[in-house]
Amino acid sequence: MALTLFARRPEPVEPPTVDREPWPEIGETWKPEGVTIAQRYYNQAHAVVLVYTTDDGPSGTYYSVACLGCHYATAKDENRTYNTRYGLADAATVANEHATTCRALPRDLPARPDDDTVRERLHAWVRSARRRGEDTQLWVSDLDLIRLTIQRTNDWIVGVLQQLAADEPEVLRIERSQYSDSVFYYARRYLKS
Repeated sequence: MALTLFARRPEPVEPPTVDREPWPEIGETWKPEGVTIAQRYYNQAHAVVLVYTTDDGPSGTYYSVACLGCHYATAKDENRTYNTRYGLADAATVANEHATTCRALPRDLPARPDDDTVRERLHAWVRSARRRGEDTQLWVSDLDLIRLTIQRTNDWIVGVLQQLAADEPEVLRIERSQYSDSVFYYARRYLKS
């Protein structure tokens, strides 16, 4: 009986070495086309929360927030009644608040889609904005929340919209301001049948 208490134990077996895939790129150096990354925050599981801008607008630069772990994205403060777009300080606060509560693991970065896919997505966006009663004004900034997935510059998007207006004037019209260089886009109303 005493011998069983002091019996030799088998040598520990080391776990097999498996070539594990490296953890996916989590956004520290990712710079999608058409987007300027202003700040990055880590969430609790080390997914990156981005603060980014797509353009210097006529009345200032506005920022959006997107998490590369979960599907959280915001470009407007719904609690405000005037100037709902985020400035850098507000966007940083929102990103930091999200990062402190989010536990989502990093997702793979979205692949850059081909031009035809993005063009079709923009055409679908314009068509979905059409209404029966009146023309609906479209803003390129309305696309800010999906800019990380379409990964195109404002100039490229404007070119697609202008081509759509030339090819299908019954779907989209362009109006130029007589006072400035501003260009306005309107999804045409449906014609009564």
